[in-house]
Amino acid sequence: MSTQLTPDKAGGSFLQPEIETLPQEQIRELQLARLKEAAARVYPKVPFYRKSFDELGVKPEDIQSLEDVAKLPTTTKPDLRENYPFDMFAVPFEQIERVQSTSGTTGAPTTVAYTHEDVQFWGECTGRGLAMAGVKPGEILQNSYGYGLFTGGPGLDYGAVRLGCIVIPMSGGNTDRQIRMMMDLKPVALSCTPSYALHLAEVFRDRGIGPDEISLRVGIHGAEPWTNEMRAQVEAGLGETALDIYGLTEMGGPGVSIECLAQGGMHINEDHYYAEILDPVTLQPLPDGELGEIAFTTLRRQAQPLIRYRTRDLCTIIREPCACGRTFARMSKPIGRSDDMLIIRGVNVFPSQIEEVLVSIPQIEPHYQIVVDRVNYLDVIEVWVEVGEAIFAETMGDLERFQKMVQSKLYGVLNIKVDVKLKEPKSIRRSEGKAVRVIDKRK
Repeated sequence: MSTQLTPDKAGGSFLQPEIETLPQEQIRELQLARLKEAAARVYPKVPFYRKSFDELGVKPEDIQSLEDVAKLPTTTKPDLRENYPFDMFAVPFEQIERVQSTSGTTGAPTTVAYTHEDVQFWGECTGRGLAMAGVKPGEILQNSYGYGLFTGGPGLDYGAVRLGCIVIPMSGGNTDRQIRMMMDLKPVALSCTPSYALHLAEVFRDRGIGPDEISLRVGIHGAEPWTNEMRAQVEAGLGETALDIYGLTEMGGPGVSIECLAQGGMHINEDHYYAEILDPVTLQPLPDGELGEIAFTTLRRQAQPLIRYRTRDLCTIIREPCACGRTFARMSKPIGRSDDMLIIRGVNVFPSQIEEVLVSIPQIEPHYQIVVDRVNYLDVIEVWVEVGEAIFAETMGDLERFQKMVQSKLYGVLNIKVDVKLKEPKSIRRSEGKAVRVIDKRK
């Protein structure tokens, strides 16, 4: 059975135009109906939510408008860990089709369950994203996100199958095989983390293979923060249009929101998720356009619905019309997280701010690490950056001037002193998954 796509205005396609172009008023009506259903589903079936609702004196029938969502409790990652492994499930075990999980590297893991319907919804969301990226049925996706418990690989796989694509299920790592498959099978689309896309571009360059010799047309990159400057590096290295995708395990994986070819923010799949921007301190909802912490309520999930899940990601919501023709609201690229921003001597520092400075300097390679430590009770921050061979061929005086120039640019943005350490090419360890950008030795 072939998938019939409708072209959008930005060069991609609509997988489900009747939903993706709904007027905002109808979207809100649909969200309200599904929000009521979600509240009514969790209250009798999930003890955590019954207790949380009761503590606030709220019942599912109190939801009469979308604004009433503010009456409901928020949910956090510690809440999920405390109810690990099964206590957040809202359906009997016999209805569970699969379980995914976080790695648990910073604490107890969190499990996420799916019914058969949940898996179909997941593929619907990521399939829409591939279509808006211009991928067509019968074209090849090289899926280099990790499979297994990590949601990245399965999520894009389901979307490609929903769209009718051919999938190369590479998973992460084994770069030699990745390159071989790409050169032999000629995929038009690549899905992987942005840092791994940069690594692939670097390997291609080292092997004398230019972007015009690579078959890629588009890349779907997410699972870690990245800047528009990094996007430009990926696009130049691989000859693709690099698009952002957002998701998190707790929400079911990738596909919560996806960027279209207009590259003006990530369209939230609003028929599946209700998004709010919250003040990270007061937890009060903020108006559209204001920066705050984005929280999501799942509207259709059966196995493990979540109410007002605090992502800790800081961004804005955009409701102005998009050039592609979609009416779903968009979220901006997160600038950082409310819980992992670095506080250096009282100054809030986001790794994305440092990355924007570094990638704007042509002599610096797109690989770096931020090292934070405490010396004599004072916080210190170092940034290790790779520079090209030509820099190390300069005199010692030239190296010092270059180093001071980088430090000055960082100070201009951060307003704190940063020690810059110049590193030789390929001396900073590469990652085949999420890049390790920050090493905080204070913890």
